[in-house]
Amino acid sequence: MKKFIPLIVVGVLFIILAIWWPPKALASAEVTLDYLKEMILIMPPVFLLMGLLEVWIPKEKIQNWLGNSSGLKGGLLSVLLGTLPTGPVYVAFPLAAYLLEQGASVRNIILFLGSWAALKIPQMMLEIKFLGLKFAVVRFFLTLFFLLIVGQIMNLAFKKKREFL
Repeated sequence: MKKFIPLIVVGVLFIILAIWWPPKALASAEVTLDYLKEMILIMPPVFLLMGLLEVWIPKEKIQNWLGNSSGLKGGLLSVLLGTLPTGPVYVAFPLAAYLLEQGASVRNIILFLGSWAALKIPQMMLEIKFLGLKFAVVRFFLTLFFLLIVGQIMNLAFKKKREFL
């Protein structure tokens, strides 16, 4: 039942919105349906990919490539995996959860998710075009620097709480 508390809260808020502000409730419903359609189209291939990854890549390889002992290699691989794809960041969350279950370090998952959200190559191309190469490069490296810091802090914070993950 605890799993459904956020859904229940959103439902109650939507009902309150529908009573007090019907135009906003209608707009909210339209946006929700648009996202739902998008997720119905995008998520099945993601789950198929996750199933294929489970068959093709043994757990030991993921632990070796992205685990706590992967070091710089694991960090670079995480950033690379995060910068290449296009698409919404919510696609990355099931992949991140799968990688965590297989033994990837929290630091590398933070690098993967942060890279997916903020360091995508197509995004960089647009930044270079509209804001200039200097801006794009500085922003890229500052973002990467802070992702490394946050990843390390999260790794230390969850080292003792690994059973939570």
